[in-house]
Amino acid sequence: MADIKKLKQAGICTVKGIQMCTKKKLCNIKGISEAKMEKIKEAAAKICGESGIMTALEYSIKRKQVFKVSTGSQELDKLLGGGIESMAITEAFGEFRTGKTQLSHTLCVTSQIPGAKGYSGGKVVFIDTENTFRPDRLRDIADRFNVDQNAVLDNVLYARAYTSEHQYELLDFVAAKFYEEPGVFKMLIVDSIMALFRVDFSGRGELADRQQKLAQLLSRLQKISEEYNVACFVTNQMTADPGATMTFQADPKKPIGGHILAHASTVRIMFRKGRGETRIAKIYDSPDLPENEATFAIGLGGITDAKE
Repeated sequence: MADIKKLKQAGICTVKGIQMCTKKKLCNIKGISEAKMEKIKEAAAKICGESGIMTALEYSIKRKQVFKVSTGSQELDKLLGGGIESMAITEAFGEFRTGKTQLSHTLCVTSQIPGAKGYSGGKVVFIDTENTFRPDRLRDIADRFNVDQNAVLDNVLYARAYTSEHQYELLDFVAAKFYEEPGVFKMLIVDSIMALFRVDFSGRGELADRQQKLAQLLSRLQKISEEYNVACFVTNQMTADPGATMTFQADPKKPIGGHILAHASTVRIMFRKGRGETRIAKIYDSPDLPENEATFAIGLGGITDAKE
């Protein structure tokens, strides 16, 4: 009993969570010895079945649990094959003012509204690193969807992260929350996954360290999204390559986070500015979606379809 409590404090709440944790990390938890760790691992393997290997057909049935959360724009939903997918990390990047934060705000509301294919709606966790979360925006968006403002705000759990380490620790609390109320939460939003890493680590000297910490954070996100079947949406910033003007690259701007972030995100969407209120989204990388573009607009009610 005491051991389970220790594991839960470390953010491991399910048997699957034990499988997703390395032996080294289990040993680092206070009060768990190597012998105990071996026993825990053994028990977990027994419960989960010996192999964990299944046929593609079995897996496709398992994948039926995956749901899509609407973005508020039908064009954007079509581009994403129905919306932001659960059990996956969807990353949106673009310059400032391209609608990343607006999309996160809209998702806070659309996640709560029952949608296509029997999607039931649920609560949202919002981790904010740039202090851009505005509850009043949610009120405007709630009005657009004709839902009660206070009810919407009540269903969003908000956390402000101040350092990259704090951001990682918050995920332990989030995992505990998801575990306490199974099936209630549908969406985890991290508005700007990289902002704090940009601040806490400076220069090339700390790059390897930064990328490793980032990889751990992203791996944690991916595991949480699979373990509790939630959709994970992260936004990312861009960097300009000052030397690129000499090499005649078409677009010298690229998302930060390097290859680590590129490999960790399941779907990457690139946002850029269009005319006036319109923005253009392009699938940058995805395992199952074609590279198309979609136009959407930002209005008072969040993300909407662009008016032709």
